Amino acid sequence: MDGTASHDQLLNDLALCVVVAWGFAVVAKLIRQPLIVAYLLAGVLVGPVGLGWIADREAIATISELGLIFLLFMIGLEIDLKKVLTAGKAILVTSIVQVVGGALLGVIFFKLIGFSLGGGKLDAVYLAVAAALSSTVVIVKILHDKRELDTLAGRITLGVLVIQDLFAILFLAVQPDLNHPSFAAVGLSLFKVAVLVAAALVASKYALPPLFRAVARLPELVLVGALAWCFLVCGLATALGLSREMGALIAGVAISTFPYALDVTAKVTSLRDFFLTIFFVALGMTIPKPDWALLGMALVFSGFLIVSRFITVFFPLHRMNLGHRVSFLPALSLSQVSEFSLVIVALGQKLQHVSETVAGVVAYAFAFLAVDTSYAMMKSEGILRRASPWLARLGLRDYLPPKSAIETDTDHIQKRIYFLGFFSTASSLLEELSRHDAALLKDIAVVDFNPLVNTELRRRGIPIIYGDISQRETLLHAGVAGAEILICTIPNSMLKGTSNLRLVQQLREINPSSQIIAPAEFLSDVPKLYAAGASFVSVPRMTEAKVLRDAVIAARENRLHHHREELHRDLHERQEVIS
Repeated sequence: MDGTASHDQLLNDLALCVVVAWGFAVVAKLIRQPLIVAYLLAGVLVGPVGLGWIADREAIATISELGLIFLLFMIGLEIDLKKVLTAGKAILVTSIVQVVGGALLGVIFFKLIGFSLGGGKLDAVYLAVAAALSSTVVIVKILHDKRELDTLAGRITLGVLVIQDLFAILFLAVQPDLNHPSFAAVGLSLFKVAVLVAAALVASKYALPPLFRAVARLPELVLVGALAWCFLVCGLATALGLSREMGALIAGVAISTFPYALDVTAKVTSLRDFFLTIFFVALGMTIPKPDWALLGMALVFSGFLIVSRFITVFFPLHRMNLGHRVSFLPALSLSQVSEFSLVIVALGQKLQHVSETVAGVVAYAFAFLAVDTSYAMMKSEGILRRASPWLARLGLRDYLPPKSAIETDTDHIQKRIYFLGFFSTASSLLEELSRHDAALLKDIAVVDFNPLVNTELRRRGIPIIYGDISQRETLLHAGVAGAEILICTIPNSMLKGTSNLRLVQQLREINPSSQIIAPAEFLSDVPKLYAAGASFVSVPRMTEAKVLRDAVIAARENRLHHHREELHRDLHERQEVIS
């Protein structure tokens, strides 16, 4: 009878967690707040701090661990080690400085303000590690919505996030031995991780591919097989004395290159979302009752995190002469607490490394920064414009071209053709001109604020003026008033601080006689651009549609492979600035 009552109570507790979490999530969605914050608040409400509706918190916490396992499994699926290994200097240097420097600064800072370090308590270490990691979910979502994932600042931000994930993997490996951090214990933990990784990679290379191929036509077996693999590696990790969460992460990384990885990710997502909701609700139940001292510590933690991001992200990028934009935007975007931080602190509580106060500080800081920096990222261009003059006054000047380039700019050679902004389409256009109309290259100048583009164009002998095309002063300094042809190829969705309509109006005012070429994403924009003074409006989607039509016809006539080979030859021969 007691067993039946306990079973019924568990089902009631689960149902209550899900219903309350859903209600908070709906409200959060309507007011555009992060869902994780809603789930944490739901846990606070139904937990002991709130109304105390949950009778068996331990059972809910046990079930919620499945959400943690699924989360880390999917993080593993999404880690692309090849991208990490081929990351550029800016990403690698900044990542190392940010993660290692941020963690060291954190240990020193939190120890100085009174958090424990030693005697079995590692509050300062956990707070430092939590502050060194950023929220992948929130950052990627906002950068995707703003179409900034493929910008230089966006790529640097994503690169740092990947390195942070790898740092978290290493921390999980040594976490059980943190109370006895001898070289032998840490070495043994890393050896166990190496054994686990080797076993997982060998199995993923030789055993799993034929098994997955055998069930590829049965989607439900692909899902069950992926979950079986995940729990198998979790079990092996436990047998080696490592955490199940560590095993889930390695299991995901091991099959991340499988052709079935996307399918597995899509199918596991629903399971992950359900159990992860329970996990964050359970985590919310552990948050201590807010008082002024706890909220004050959370604000101090948040302030330290923001300051440390600018010290460890902005300054390294600025030292590499990447300018205000590429240095400032990643520092702003990364000023958040990671979901991984909540996970690490939760595991630290299980290992009795940290107090409930630490969990509360990190959880409240997560909520503060998830809201604040989300708004800051959406308004990042305005913040950057206001911050840039202050940075210059502090001696942190914007990007400076090489001395020889500055001397060339001083001479101010007037050109007939100007590219206003330089991204993928402009890169392809420049390549077409260099291959078929090379004589025109001597008549071309570019206006753009990407330092890497700046360096590469100068190497190719193409004059470039560093500046923001949304600013009238930049256009006047560049010399567009005397140009014959002005070309903008950047769509409105990627322009910052202006639009093609406003740009055309401004250009026509500065240079009434020039030929202005501008793009339109929507057909309804075409007459507006012509009315504003454009000489020709391109509609890129129509050109793309013609290419796709040719591909469809080639596929229907069973000659798509010839079509593909022609394209491959063309791509192989191209030497674009942005590849």
